[in-house]
Amino acid sequence: MKPFNHLSSVSRREFMRTLSLGAGATLVGSSALGSSMSWLDEASYGPASLEALQAGRQLGVALVGLGGYSKGQLAPALQQTKLCKLAGIVTGTPSKAAQWKQQYSIPDQNIYDYKTFDRIADNPAIDIIYIVLPVGLHAEYVERAAKAGKHVICEKPMATSAADCRRMITAMQKAGKKFSIGYRLHFEPHNREMMRLGQQQVYGPIKSMKADNGFRAGSKTWRQDKELAGGGPLMDMGIYCLQGIIYTKGQLPVSVTAKFAPNPDPTGLFNEVEAGVNWQMQFADGVVADCRTSYAENMSGLLRADAAKGWMELEPAFGYGGLQGRTSQGPMNIENVPQQARQMDDFADCILNNKPTRVPGEMGLRDMQIIEAIYRAAATGQKVSTKDVVAVLDKVGSR
Repeated sequence: MKPFNHLSSVSRREFMRTLSLGAGATLVGSSALGSSMSWLDEASYGPASLEALQAGRQLGVALVGLGGYSKGQLAPALQQTKLCKLAGIVTGTPSKAAQWKQQYSIPDQNIYDYKTFDRIADNPAIDIIYIVLPVGLHAEYVERAAKAGKHVICEKPMATSAADCRRMITAMQKAGKKFSIGYRLHFEPHNREMMRLGQQQVYGPIKSMKADNGFRAGSKTWRQDKELAGGGPLMDMGIYCLQGIIYTKGQLPVSVTAKFAPNPDPTGLFNEVEAGVNWQMQFADGVVADCRTSYAENMSGLLRADAAKGWMELEPAFGYGGLQGRTSQGPMNIENVPQQARQMDDFADCILNNKPTRVPGEMGLRDMQIIEAIYRAAATGQKVSTKDVVAVLDKVGSR
């Protein structure tokens, strides 16, 4: 593995150049939301959370990795959360530690580097560790966080392989702590509305679906490093399409077909990872979802479903804000919300009330299994079965 300081200047800010980034999850057969918007209310919190709110108690979150996503999204979101707060940081860059210490009044005892990380086990001020590192480092730091006895949120994709995902789940189960993947859009009302419309067949059975998400990469970062990223845009941007299709349909695909997109720079930007992938997800009822992702093309970030009696779509669907939704009956007229704040408060609520998260590690494993199937399909030109992937869904109805 390359030393982590090789990556200290790389961040997710590149995503913001394009529009595409501008009830717990239950095993199949269960269901997850009272109404499309009910989760936004404090009334949905469990009794322990309401007690914590009244007493002004918040769970402490430590961010591991202070790149652009932590700086531009998670840290600001933690100034808006009600059930948790920014309590600590882990960074290999002393200048960042000093800056964050001053900006967020973080005490010295809550500041760690990657060598001292394991001492976080002795710090009662840290309840949740949020892993915001390159994908190739996720498994190591989730396992170390589990040994430290902390609850964990891990950014997506969960890991570079399904085998690593299983190791991470086992480590967290052994530790007896909550484990969630940073799938923020499960807490975003436009995407929740797509779940409701699709899963409840408001416009009748879905007949076809499509999704795209990507941006034109201007320079090489860790995202084009196979060891650190695990793959190219399919891992990074395409996972949003995969997720959106599944939670709108409310079903898992039974097979996939795929083809790598043309590579415009095989000796430079894309000498280790794919430049793009076009793939299809086939469902048991015959529905096919057409998906595209790319690091060589700016895409709007589309999620659309055509049904027997109408249609629904989000465009852009996957960004941090500015999401817009429409149906065959008109605009959705849904407010954009602080997604990451909603996501982290929901996880804190799960911890306080000992209830499952709708985005557990098993969902991250499921997605990595499907991604591996897509890569096999693209490499072989053959249809690849996905019938044996972990059967976990965020189903509208129960929470």
